[in-house]
Amino acid sequence: MVIFKKAADLQAFIAMKRSEEPLKLGFIPTMGALHEGHLSLIAAAKKQHCLTVCSIFVNPTQFNDPEDFKKYPSTLPADTEALLNAHCDILFIPDVQEIYPDGFDAVKSYSFAYLETIFEGAQRPGHFQGVGKVVARLLELVQPQYLFLGQKDAQQCLVIKALIKQMNWEHKTAVVIVPTVRNEQGLALSSRNLRLSEAEQKQALALYQSLQLIKAAKSNNNFEHAKQACIALLQQNNCELEYLALADAASLQPLSDFDRQKEMMVVIAARVGAVRLIDNLYI
Repeated sequence: MVIFKKAADLQAFIAMKRSEEPLKLGFIPTMGALHEGHLSLIAAAKKQHCLTVCSIFVNPTQFNDPEDFKKYPSTLPADTEALLNAHCDILFIPDVQEIYPDGFDAVKSYSFAYLETIFEGAQRPGHFQGVGKVVARLLELVQPQYLFLGQKDAQQCLVIKALIKQMNWEHKTAVVIVPTVRNEQGLALSSRNLRLSEAEQKQALALYQSLQLIKAAKSNNNFEHAKQACIALLQQNNCELEYLALADAASLQPLSDFDRQKEMMVVIAARVGAVRLIDNLYI
């Protein structure tokens, strides 16, 4: 694995590789604190015979809570070892100056319409603007044919697809969504899980249990009844619910009840102790 801190060096290396043979470039943008979910994206890229680039950059513009930014885990030595073991080809570790050379405000902003007003957009104002800025910049620097993203961040996946469309990059970069990776108990893997105590990890299982409960209730055609049961379950496990909603899986437009004519998704966000977690499930 080759490691770069400067975009110019990364681009020169990729250009050299492309001059030697045709290649497909697969890109996995991360904020570090890597886990098996991230490594599944590396594996998906390798399966498509891509030269695989992983970036680690904790993007300050997507944190609407400064304390959350300060507390975000930093585990670069372990991340590097994990990527080596996963046979990642290139690790890109830029600093803030490399990503935002002219400051945060100089980077173009994009509009994500209703996606900025529902669920994660409503709970974290400005978050998706920050995501759009950093992903656009990284795409311009890396120029990948494939962008690999995790299904756990379903709303972010839609935002990035909208970003690529606004950049007119649909012919340049294809988005590949990789299923959520969970532990044996069903908890979706997340970098934030590192901040959970052992007791809190058990409490957090109520999020996935709630999604499963909603899925099982689909045949009853009564979402609101199932939602109330989930609220009780979450309260029993000391999970502070932010939202639990049913949505059209393709657009994330909220639904008031089950609709058998559509593929649906249940989305959830809750705080367990001081840690905010999200999850989703196709139903």
